[in-house]
Amino acid sequence: MKSQKRLYASLAGALLAAPLTLMADDEGNPPPEHSVSANIGVVSNYVWRGITQTDDKAAVQGGIDYSHSSGFYAGTWVSNVDFNLEEDNPSAEVDLYLGYTNSIVEDLTYSLKGIYYAYPGGQDLNFAELGGSLQYKWFKLGVDYTVYGENDEGLYDDGDWYFSGAFTYDELPYGLSFSLRAGYTDFKNGEIPYEVMLGEETLIQTASADYWNYGASISKAAGDFGTFSLNWDQNDGNDEIGYNNDPKFWVGWLKTF
Repeated sequence: MKSQKRLYASLAGALLAAPLTLMADDEGNPPPEHSVSANIGVVSNYVWRGITQTDDKAAVQGGIDYSHSSGFYAGTWVSNVDFNLEEDNPSAEVDLYLGYTNSIVEDLTYSLKGIYYAYPGGQDLNFAELGGSLQYKWFKLGVDYTVYGENDEGLYDDGDWYFSGAFTYDELPYGLSFSLRAGYTDFKNGEIPYEVMLGEETLIQTASADYWNYGASISKAAGDFGTFSLNWDQNDGNDEIGYNNDPKFWVGWLKTF
């Protein structure tokens, strides 16, 4: 079932959802109408919404982004994954996304996006989300809604919601940035059965798959050497249905071209 894809399966999530921002240069000239960038990264653990996507192993990731001066953006992003499935365990994630971002007033911006998550070689794992966010200075609130899922009776099917909030402060000394994040996943098909042994009798009970995730990161921009980060993520999911809610400490490196 699709729950296994995520239950046994960030900075990484943040990188995926962040469009390239076009800004005026130091002389005040307007940004170019069209811009293309690429990025490559390495993480010791690919964590998405508080859950490892690589069975606590490292990942190599990269993407290409296009941005227009109007605020429109589109791109693709790939990473290796390992959900530790017995059958049809995919080895890669390929994301396609587009969106629009703009300012309402000074320091207040909004963003709308659509993203399709594909897992070549996996069975009933692909899904798509529509989302939006509102950001004021260092604070950001977002919501994502699953509009398509291949597993009609599992998790990450149409009708799921994800609510998120983040605080990012990038004006620390020595070029350091600090961020806090939290989110709540509300699954439409969120009641998961599990077995409980009572003597020699096996009982079937259910537990909610809905969960909170939270984390923090500190990063350092190192010029041509890219950006390095130290990260912590965790979730409070029920371990009876497969969640691993141990804290995840991981490091990352990102280079944008």
